[in-house]
Amino acid sequence: MPERALSAEPLQFALSRAAVTRIVDVDTVAIARLPSTIAILAQGRRPLIVADSLTMAAAGERALAALTAAGIEAEAPVVLDEAPRVKPRAELAAALAERLKEKAYLPLAVGSGVISDLTKFASHVAGTPYVSVATAASMDGYAASGAALLDNGFKRTLACAPPLAVVADLDVIARAPSRMAGWGYGDLAGKLVAGLDWVLADALGEDAIAREPFALVQDHLASWLAGYERIAHHDREALRELVIGLLVSGFAMQAHGNSRPASGSDHQFAHVWEMEGLAVDGEPAAHGACVGLGAVAMLAMYEWFLRQDVAARTIEPQQAPVPDDSTIDAELTTSFADVAVRQNARGEMAAKRAALARRPLRLSRLRERWPSLRARLSAAVMPAAELQRRLAACGAASHPADLGMTLEDLARDYRRARLIRRRYTLLDCLDDLGWLDGAIGALFAPDGFWSRDVRRSASVEARMARAS
Repeated sequence: MPERALSAEPLQFALSRAAVTRIVDVDTVAIARLPSTIAILAQGRRPLIVADSLTMAAAGERALAALTAAGIEAEAPVVLDEAPRVKPRAELAAALAERLKEKAYLPLAVGSGVISDLTKFASHVAGTPYVSVATAASMDGYAASGAALLDNGFKRTLACAPPLAVVADLDVIARAPSRMAGWGYGDLAGKLVAGLDWVLADALGEDAIAREPFALVQDHLASWLAGYERIAHHDREALRELVIGLLVSGFAMQAHGNSRPASGSDHQFAHVWEMEGLAVDGEPAAHGACVGLGAVAMLAMYEWFLRQDVAARTIEPQQAPVPDDSTIDAELTTSFADVAVRQNARGEMAAKRAALARRPLRLSRLRERWPSLRARLSAAVMPAAELQRRLAACGAASHPADLGMTLEDLARDYRRARLIRRRYTLLDCLDDLGWLDGAIGALFAPDGFWSRDVRRSASVEARMARAS
């Protein structure tokens, strides 16, 4: 099919630029081809499947059977077990690393986000390469360098290498719960905000855009996000596009050396919620669900920002107040009850201190470049209500109520999200301007974005419509 060839083109280009990953197989027979992939990559290492009980049943047993049938002897699988589900804890990855050091293993991470990140970091500590066997189109980390783990309670991305290969069997992925593809759609939708934040940071001299990693994601994002109505119905071609978008996003991070091409202020919301143990129906809120809602939150703020006459409203650069350490520390103390989270956020804000000193220069650049910057951001922004509708259509969270939060919680988190990462985003720009509180107030005013329907979310209504 010509459409399939065109959709695979950015993936093949991204793979050609990858420093570590050598093979990507996204197809309905990918696990059947796993033995040939292992034969190319093993170099005397024995395959060792790492999974949890659900992913072992979903794909691990099938992968093991394929290896056995091909005459490849594999070690007994490591099946992690934790209620209600395995958490991405750095200490668990360290324990797994000790297991991987015992012999010359080639770990096969059979699972999605948590299993992938645990195995990725454990392999890094153990000094061994690994292979990723995806079980759901739920996140963008399969092909990315770095693992997002809870380290002493603080969600951080720990440096480690990406996999030698990614095997994504579309039959397995289509059988995963549809909500997981919804999480993946939310994670992919976050790239809308990541791109906007990078354009803003570049224009203000804080973080120059790397052309190729930026284009890898942003040039194809609209087409990857187009199949939202078919995702909830387990449509394999829609899932293929979603998987490709997530993988290319991971390769863009791999190429850039950090998560800037795929993570902005949307992820900062997600990390706050994940660090504080946000749960839905007794289970930790999924990363992609949090990112999707964070993306809606920030698209709404971008819409507000782009309606402002920045040149007319901006205070004079030399008058821009720069908060001192005691002011920042007081905000951290009132924002985070958990001591470990607060301490780590203090480190991130200390790193931001130099950036705060450049505030007058940023404000000067903002006034000077506003017409062209506004035009570029306006061309790239998706209306927040449209993303809400799309998330709802594929069964993903699109309103704070979907994650058990109130509007008051979300309003507070607009301020808190900027405190946990040194990365410059719209939240920091509004703080530079002294407009952050005003912008938050406008979004939650009676006629503001978040107050138009406080009774039930768009996604709840969509689920009710499907049920009827």
